[in-house]
Amino acid sequence: MSEAPAAPQAASADRAREQRTNLLVQPPQPRAGWRLLPARIVAMCPVELQKLRHDRTELYTRAVQPALWLLIFGQTFTRIKAIPTEGIPYVDYLAPGIIAQSAMFIAIFYGIQIIWERDAGILNKLLVTPTPRSALITGKAFAAGVKSLIQAVVVIVIAALLGVALTWNPLKLLAVAGIVILGSAFFSCLSMTIAGIVLSRDRLMGIGQAITMPLFFGSNALYPLSVMPGWLQTVSKVNPLSYQVDALRGLLLGTPAHLALDFAVLFVAAALGIAAASRLLGRLAR
Repeated sequence: MSEAPAAPQAASADRAREQRTNLLVQPPQPRAGWRLLPARIVAMCPVELQKLRHDRTELYTRAVQPALWLLIFGQTFTRIKAIPTEGIPYVDYLAPGIIAQSAMFIAIFYGIQIIWERDAGILNKLLVTPTPRSALITGKAFAAGVKSLIQAVVVIVIAALLGVALTWNPLKLLAVAGIVILGSAFFSCLSMTIAGIVLSRDRLMGIGQAITMPLFFGSNALYPLSVMPGWLQTVSKVNPLSYQVDALRGLLLGTPAHLALDFAVLFVAAALGIAAASRLLGRLAR
């Protein structure tokens, strides 16, 4: 008795087999640059969070300095009333500046990590991939922003425990997160740019330590522009940290601020920092 003829395969199965065969002959088309950028950012940020999850020591130790600023400096100058703050308690006035300072101190030494990746051979492996250099730098910059954001949350909690009158409006807190990330992105790119120039961890540490305090004291983090001498006011007006502090005060305390200008300056500064660090990334890998 003869067997029944086999049923013809469906056309969809033929097409699926043909597609699998084509993948063996032709590699899949690489993503366009504009699609690589958000993918790299999303990939880099969880890496930084994983580092914090495995080692929380840095998070705890970095919380000590902001606490001392708020507990000692803030409480003392609130009693002295030597700095005009337009009726706001000085510890309240100081809190946004310490948030910005903490985020900057984390980001400004971010170039050390990229030098370590060069020494470990990781950077060369990243550069031979089709990922654009700007995507690599942007991913690292916003990973630094996420790391700084965690530190900012710690400082906000400390300030709230000290009775600082902060806003809890969700939209304003979301804008605070954006300001912290943009500011940290700029300072981390500044650090990676310096790393591309000096090519050494020791030199980068020295330069980082040399510029952090001038950036901090040359801003409006501790005192308003009105009490500064003229030359320091000029320095403060070109200091991105001043715009970050101004935005944080306006959002967290409700003081008069120039939010549109602050966001624009920080966005442009971050974009320029990404461009500069991207151009020097190849020099760092040599």
